[in-house]
Amino acid sequence: MGRKTIIHIIEWLIAGAAYVYLVYRLATYDQYDVVAASLRSMDGWQWGALVLCVALMPVNMLIEAWKWQTLMNDGINGERLAVSGERLSFKEAQRQVYYSKLAGLITPWRLGEYPARGVILVESLELRVERSRLVDSRQLMAKIIAMGAIGSATMTTVIIVCGVIAMITDLGFKIDDLRFSYYVGLAVLLVLLGLALYFAPQLLKRWATVSHRLVAISLGQSFVRLACWCVQLGLVLYALGGLGDLGVLGVIGNSAIYYLLVTVTPNVPIAEVGVRGAWAMMLFGTVNAALAGVVLWVINTLLPCLLWMFFRKNTK
Repeated sequence: MGRKTIIHIIEWLIAGAAYVYLVYRLATYDQYDVVAASLRSMDGWQWGALVLCVALMPVNMLIEAWKWQTLMNDGINGERLAVSGERLSFKEAQRQVYYSKLAGLITPWRLGEYPARGVILVESLELRVERSRLVDSRQLMAKIIAMGAIGSATMTTVIIVCGVIAMITDLGFKIDDLRFSYYVGLAVLLVLLGLALYFAPQLLKRWATVSHRLVAISLGQSFVRLACWCVQLGLVLYALGGLGDLGVLGVIGNSAIYYLLVTVTPNVPIAEVGVRGAWAMMLFGTVNAALAGVVLWVINTLLPCLLWMFFRKNTK
């Protein structure tokens, strides 16, 4: 059995496990009556907001593909990633991002996303250096994980910064003074992330060429993606009547805090939907807010997993 055959089997094992999990989640969800009642009560504007939220899902994935393409093309020691020595294309970056949603679905904290992108890349692309010498797949995987660490760190940093700003201003929910230790923990985490990103050029130089400019670009791209998430959350909350008495600034602030809490709360995929719904209900103060958290999970997680089949075409 050849190496490519083994990788192909791994690819489908990951996909199969993710689809089984999705079927399980849909079969065991016990609030379809609430969903149906909410949909029946929606007016034209609310349906429009829900449709727009769904339409932003591919935009969200495009932003992540843009970020991934930037990291791979600018951070792999100047080498070129693709067939015939070309740089990683935007289309191929999208394919890897959609597939990685499947792996993230079945791994704690979505740790499987970047290795899954490596599986796809090793299967379909060649990594060549200047003399066209094929690089070992293990070296390629190490490089991908190194750049994945940068992508994760920049996204988490942006989420924490925006969430903390919302917490310490009048934009949204504030943690009670008795929970001041929560701020301390976030501050420590933010400092560690900042140090890791600052020293990334030295820490990762064995595998990748990481510059402070590349880190800054990744931070900016992460902010754009977080903004897309917040718009989607606001739209689905409006559609399902889960905004409560919050104004525009309150929705923006609580959306940023929502993604902060979802990000730093330990969870595994089997509990993720419940965690998102619980935080949404706490922050926005309505029962329908919990449903909004579930619906947004379906839009941004389930739909990309299903759409991967349309992006699966191999690059030979």
